[in-house]
Amino acid sequence: MIKLLLFISIFLIFTACNDKKPVKNLDGEKLIKLKCASCHNLAMPPVISDDELAPPIMAVAFHMPDFMKPKDESQRIPMAIEFVTDYVRNPALEKSFCDKESIKRYGVMKSQKKNVSEDEVRAIATYMFQHYTQENLSKVQKEIAAFNALSDGEKIALKYKCLGCHKVDKKIVGPSFVDIANKYRDSNEKIIQSIQRGSKEQWKSSNGAVMPAFKNISNDELKTLKEWILTTS
Repeated sequence: MIKLLLFISIFLIFTACNDKKPVKNLDGEKLIKLKCASCHNLAMPPVISDDELAPPIMAVAFHMPDFMKPKDESQRIPMAIEFVTDYVRNPALEKSFCDKESIKRYGVMKSQKKNVSEDEVRAIATYMFQHYTQENLSKVQKEIAAFNALSDGEKIALKYKCLGCHKVDKKIVGPSFVDIANKYRDSNEKIIQSIQRGSKEQWKSSNGAVMPAFKNISNDELKTLKEWILTTS
């Protein structure tokens, strides 16, 4: 009994000495958009502009770990996370790893201590080094290349999410583009009218689904989209 009481006493003393509030489960992706996007370009790959206020986040994520000097390679990213966590709230020229041209262009970052907590910066840095990787960049570049290879009509169909209800040769919510092209080949202005004004009960196979009106699509886009639809059959 005495041993049990002694164990409980030691346990209570130990837990009291280590009574720290748990770190909140913060969303680094949301935070980086909320706290960083006003100065840093978040795109991957970034589009460099002459008036940007700070280095693109991808550039920071790609190069920062190279300046860390871990004894164990597995600690490179954790060290980079801790460096960013400190630097964002306590920046200084002597801490910076930026080259002279970058310092001249952007200057030294202003302290964000009033704008972001330590836990928030750590969540941002963790997301940054997990998301901005060579593997993810390669995926994005392949997607960009695939998009650029599409015809102008297909790009417009993607822009306005037409493929959410229509497939080229398969009916889903609405008829396939092949069926639309076959039906309206001799009166293809009806394709434009249906897109602009919307339509309903024109296709029994749609089971009453309503085609919404796309009033914001430009006349040039309408013409290009219509011509692409007609090429599908």
